[in-house]
Amino acid sequence: MKLLNLHSIDQLPQAQWDALVPAGYPFLRHAFLAALERSGATTTATGWQPAHRVVERQGQLQALLPLYEKSHSYGEYVFDWQWAEAWERAGRRYYPKYLAAIPFSPVQGPRLLASDIDSAALILDGLEVELEQQRVSSLHLLFNSGEEDAWLRSRGWLQRLGCQFHWRNQDYAEFDDFLAVCNSRKRKNFRKERQAVSEQGISFRWLAAEEIDQQAWELFYPFYAATYLKRGQSPYLSQRFFTQLSAAMPQALRLVFALHQGREVAGALFLVGEDTLYGRYWGCLDEYDRLHFETCFYQGMERCIAEGLARFDAGAQGEHKLIRGFEPVLTQSWHRLQPGLHEAVADFLRREQVGVQRYQQQAREFLPYRRD
Repeated sequence: MKLLNLHSIDQLPQAQWDALVPAGYPFLRHAFLAALERSGATTTATGWQPAHRVVERQGQLQALLPLYEKSHSYGEYVFDWQWAEAWERAGRRYYPKYLAAIPFSPVQGPRLLASDIDSAALILDGLEVELEQQRVSSLHLLFNSGEEDAWLRSRGWLQRLGCQFHWRNQDYAEFDDFLAVCNSRKRKNFRKERQAVSEQGISFRWLAAEEIDQQAWELFYPFYAATYLKRGQSPYLSQRFFTQLSAAMPQALRLVFALHQGREVAGALFLVGEDTLYGRYWGCLDEYDRLHFETCFYQGMERCIAEGLARFDAGAQGEHKLIRGFEPVLTQSWHRLQPGLHEAVADFLRREQVGVQRYQQQAREFLPYRRD
């Protein structure tokens, strides 16, 4: 077996990479990661130097890990700024670090894919050697769905818990079926919110797959960029990323526009997996009452119902999702750090984990569902 370090995913043929990737998970596909690299989003200049690890045996791919050498901690959604500050106060360098994740996308899914345990071990052994040699300060694997847990735990990696909010489609035939399982006060609130949008004269137009053309991206991109510019930040992604993604994997894309008097005033992009709708990017140029909730939540819920998708992951954070039926779901990441920092972080995570689990239980009290 041979361990390779890829400085670009294009060093490996698409078919070879995708042969190990679950067909129903769009974010790990070669086309998605390649669009990030080719559009300039994940480069040395942006602090996301690709360093993907793969294992080959007789020309066949046995294992892969999407990996980046990071010079900062932006765009990750698992925050380690305090760890970096503490390590640097001790006179050590926290960056570079290695990050196994989907850039700018806090979506759960597989990370280390391997056909056998020896191939997986070869990748992990190589990373841990670089950690011991102080080539990097730390190793991080974010938002994995659990396939790698036993391997990582046995090697002393530290588990960190987080919490997101996901909506589950209980085989609803229409949106009113969801309303029927909510208590009466929440039903009234949902209808009131949706009516407020309708009374402003706002309608919605969905585009899917090949319907999303260059003109659609030119309409959408200012909305996406506005979300960042309003905070004084530059967008992580360029319009080129979206057009490349659309050309490479159109079947995974859904785009919705909000229209006021026939003019697009907001837009949101979704990706579709095997059984999940992923809400990723949204923005608007003008402010309308309740438009964010309708565009990003209710429209997505209706889309899940229409396409028979079981789950709606509308993105990170947002306690306001709770009262709209999005249940608190634990997420996880794994970390291994330089001696000294590793032990301090382990102590912090033990205490943090108790708080996160307690928070998840308490958050369930705010769900809108009837309690018969």
